[in-house]
Amino acid sequence: MGTEIIVNRTGRETRLAVMEDNRLVEIHIDRGNTERYVGNVYVGRVVRVLPGMQAAFVDIGLERAAFLFAGDIYPEFAEKDEDIDIDENPEATIAESAPRSRPRRGHPPIQDLIKEGQEVMVQVSKDPISTKGARVTTHITLPGRYMVFMPTVNHLGISRRIGRDKERRKLRDFVKKHRPKGAGFIIRTVCDGKPMSAIKEDMDYLIETWDEIKANKASKKAPVCIHKEQSLVVRLARDGFTTDVERMVIDDKKTFDQVAGFVGRLMPDLKDRVQQYRGSDPIFDTFGVEVEINKSIGQRVWLKSGGYLIIDRAEALTAIDVNSGKFVGSKSLEDTTTQCNLEAVDEIAHQLRLRNIGGIIVLDFIDMEKASNRDRVNKALDKALKKDRARTNALKISELGLVEMTRKRVQEDLVRSLSQACSYCSGTGHTLSRHTITYDILREIKREVARSKTKENVYINTSPEVADLMYGEEMESVESLENETNKRIVVRAMGHYHLERYEVYSR
Repeated sequence: MGTEIIVNRTGRETRLAVMEDNRLVEIHIDRGNTERYVGNVYVGRVVRVLPGMQAAFVDIGLERAAFLFAGDIYPEFAEKDEDIDIDENPEATIAESAPRSRPRRGHPPIQDLIKEGQEVMVQVSKDPISTKGARVTTHITLPGRYMVFMPTVNHLGISRRIGRDKERRKLRDFVKKHRPKGAGFIIRTVCDGKPMSAIKEDMDYLIETWDEIKANKASKKAPVCIHKEQSLVVRLARDGFTTDVERMVIDDKKTFDQVAGFVGRLMPDLKDRVQQYRGSDPIFDTFGVEVEINKSIGQRVWLKSGGYLIIDRAEALTAIDVNSGKFVGSKSLEDTTTQCNLEAVDEIAHQLRLRNIGGIIVLDFIDMEKASNRDRVNKALDKALKKDRARTNALKISELGLVEMTRKRVQEDLVRSLSQACSYCSGTGHTLSRHTITYDILREIKREVARSKTKENVYINTSPEVADLMYGEEMESVESLENETNKRIVVRAMGHYHLERYEVYSR
């Protein structure tokens, strides 16, 4: 089996699974409870210009004003052709072509570009996060099937992943000839080997979309949204539904009609591969996806040999530790270690994609003595990461067996999407032990006795687990304290108390 895309709709939730050879490699979830704004185009009004930060706040009609950096405001630049890396992940297409916030040398200061009260057309390049508003740019980017259209910038780029010089020249010359004057295009990897008629059709579709945006701008007043990015399923159909995909199976009629119409317009040769699921069992059960999702949120991942990975997510990075576990090998220790590390490489690359792990990542391989074996693991890791559509950068393995790497963060990781912080431990993963709480209580009793010398009894309200320990294993400690303080100690179990909660008082 090749690649399959399985789509499940339940209520407002849409789940999209990518299967390669019957193995789940990606999962995307949209629950409809938080609106996604990246890719939307607005006519906004500048409400404040900050020369000291070279930025401005723009009211686009959301709860908080959007943030516009000076480097994201585009004066006229000279025509430029260049080779670029295109991130093929459907969540990254728009943000990929956005520039850095720092203005380039010679860029006019923001106070010379916009004024307070001015209307400006902007596109969201980063969703609002916590108390921060959305980040926007005046550089409009419209992703298509084969191209990324940049109507506001005179620019032509081509993906480095298109390796043949003849094909690159042919594509660049064709796009130059047919693009509108003063506009730009990025030629995506999927263009490689495609007929010029299909590329021209995609260009026409994007130009038509831009004309609709301009018409909406002329007829509406700020702040207002004049163009919305496609839904999750349509975005993936646009960016990831290639000839390598054998079929896309959808269990929701409305979603099926939407995708089938989109594919029929832009990819008519692939329309027959979009299928509606009509089975009686849930679609993710039929294709074995549900079981894989449940496995993907665990901390431990077993390898076929008996080794395993431990995946720990910290605030600033993710650490992945390789352990030999039950794997004992058959030759030398060095050979056993190398085999386990090589097997772990493929599973690590798989877990990075499946869990949407991004940012800084540290891989802790089992120590290998020979430099040649470390090189084997390095090469295997580089090869495995090439399958990932998100951009990755991995350094060479150190003598300690550590690899430092980064992976472009394009969406929330899977564990955060499917889970929430534990209400009992508040997300720490730990609680104080019963013994620790018991000795804290005994020390607090001494403090209470010192404060309330005239009281006869000391009462302790605590959780049943701690109360059982104080009446059992630690009963001798409680009696010894009664004799020492000449007070009667009464322990009461409170069924609704958290393990770490207790109260000590005299009466």
